[in-house]
Amino acid sequence: MTTKTAELEAVLYAAGDEGISQQDLCQLLAITPTALRELTTNLKDKLINDKDRGINLIEINHNFKLVTDPSCSKVISQYFQKDSSKNLSQSALEILAIVAYEQPITRVEIDEIRGVNSAGAIQTLVWRGLIKVEGKKEVAGHPNLYVTTDYFLQYFNYSSLNDLPLIEKFTEDYADNEQLDLFNEKEDLNQKIE
Repeated sequence: MTTKTAELEAVLYAAGDEGISQQDLCQLLAITPTALRELTTNLKDKLINDKDRGINLIEINHNFKLVTDPSCSKVISQYFQKDSSKNLSQSALEILAIVAYEQPITRVEIDEIRGVNSAGAIQTLVWRGLIKVEGKKEVAGHPNLYVTTDYFLQYFNYSSLNDLPLIEKFTEDYADNEQLDLFNEKEDLNQKIE
């Protein structure tokens, strides 16, 4: 007879990279959220403490999945040699940050923020699974709306978007202050000339 822990591990393995939600796990295993929390904590501890295991259990946005242990990253990178060894370009990282903080966002809106065409780098980010298309904007042409993926959160070791570092909206404040300063500087200059 199998245990609930064994069933949990089997379901997580079968769910693969997509993982499975807390709600679906509770229904499949016929347990309460509290019992699931205890099971996942026990399995997580078991996987971490057994040095002969190469997988971990993680939770992202109430979605559970099995992932490879970071200590095995070298061999996993060798396994996924196709482009996985390449780092993201500066422009791709810039776009990724824009999508992370401004999502959902269209390519044109990204282009306006950056001042250059971003189509190539966006495709790279989609191909790498860091961003995805999620819906269309209700404007002329119905452009795609881009959002970050759960893999983005996993890649940067975040549990949710709430874990992103806070940035101040300094661009608007800076722009306003800069205009004010420039205006004052012009007045001062005009007074000196008079």
